Amino acid sequence: MTRPIVYSIALGVFVCTTAMTIASITTPYWLSYAVTADNSGATYRKDLGLHESCSSLDDPQCRHFPDDDDCRGDQFFCSMWRSSGFLLSFATIVELATLITFMVVMAGGKYKRETGWKLIGAFLLADAAVEFAGMGIVAYLFNNDEQFALPGWRLSSSWILCTVSAAVSVLIALGLWATAQFLPPEDDYEYLDDPEDPIDS
Repeated sequence: MTRPIVYSIALGVFVCTTAMTIASITTPYWLSYAVTADNSGATYRKDLGLHESCSSLDDPQCRHFPDDDDCRGDQFFCSMWRSSGFLLSFATIVELATLITFMVVMAGGKYKRETGWKLIGAFLLADAAVEFAGMGIVAYLFNNDEQFALPGWRLSSSWILCTVSAAVSVLIALGLWATAQFLPPEDDYEYLDDPEDPIDS
């Protein structure tokens, strides 16, 4: 039986994972490149986000990414990168639906708490699948696209946030399943010994 306290803890953790997903979308640190010049000691840095590219040499430092110039020679890269951005945006919609489902189940009665974990778990796993797909695309491009063959490129903090968010969603779903299977019902109680047991009289 999944108890209210379990749902409350799961909801609190899931709010954190949702914040991590949003942060991964809004920050331009999916792929990062840094190199330090030998003669001057100055460090050149470039960071790519799902929708933005930032360079320490540009003014302004950040611009929309990928734009037409980025896609002119590599349509495959642009299609895949934009697909990743779409998947992560879709993941936030799934997470919003999951949050609403949490609220409905927690505000309901005992029956909703007994059965609601299945629907919440399905949303959590769907969210994780979408996030894993989005970050998998970026990892594939990092490993296979020639523009990232130059030493110095690495998967950065936004990619890590997305990966952690997806993994935690899976763990929450597993936790809800485990509590539903192994915790006793909310109204479960132990029988007390009858003080007037006829055997003792």
